[in-house]
Amino acid sequence: MASNVSSREVGAKQYSLAKILTIWAAAALPMGILGWVVYPALTPDRVADPLGAGVTRTALMTVGLVWQFVLAMFIVYREEGNLHWTTIRRRLWLNAPLDPKTGEPRRRLWLWLIPLVGVFVLGMLVYGQVLNNLWLRIFPFLAPPPGFNPMDLLFASPELQAQLVGAWGFYGLFLILAVFNILGEEFLFRGVLLPKMEGVFGKWDWVANGALFAVYHLHEPWFWLAYLDGIITFALPARRFRSTWLAIIVHSVQIVIFAPMILMAVLGLM
Repeated sequence: MASNVSSREVGAKQYSLAKILTIWAAAALPMGILGWVVYPALTPDRVADPLGAGVTRTALMTVGLVWQFVLAMFIVYREEGNLHWTTIRRRLWLNAPLDPKTGEPRRRLWLWLIPLVGVFVLGMLVYGQVLNNLWLRIFPFLAPPPGFNPMDLLFASPELQAQLVGAWGFYGLFLILAVFNILGEEFLFRGVLLPKMEGVFGKWDWVANGALFAVYHLHEPWFWLAYLDGIITFALPARRFRSTWLAIIVHSVQIVIFAPMILMAVLGLM
């Protein structure tokens, strides 16, 4: 993967395996604690009060994602000495896609978003559920306990949907979570980590990055699709074209799909 901006030119600045795993743990462990320790402690009646439980879990996950964004900015500041937009843009690969051979931006490379978004949407709406069901048949112990899947909690019955009508506070909370789901996960995994992983993993750094992103989902290990998304639709294009924007845009499709669904529930149109 030749490029005039190859990270091999700054090999001394590449992360060690220990540093990669430390940053991963700083993201994964808080989410795991929030999901598996704090959430059960705050929702002893989560099955009896699924709406309240869903709101609580959404709020806790938002806290964890905001923390990841803060962590990413802290790392950039420690490494670069400032948080100017030009610095953040360069460090986190927030640039247009670059030709792998020349290292120059090419507008036509944005066209890769078409198949990437297609694969991502098909995964969410078509084959993802099949793969998740297969995943849980193989590893049944990873199935979500009752009251742990917020979407199941909120859309399990017409009665619950009726409770969502007029719940604008929950909708606002969801939008905050959706934004920081992108700013936290993508800035940290594809922005901070991916450009610094070649020194340890070589040309397979994108595979390692996607795998770390998948295993990071300690708070929802039943979500098999995270493995596929993390490697194929997020890490691979970001690494090949040295542009985090590709992963950010594909990942943001979640907002485009779920925000209208929840809005319709709040408006009483479901």
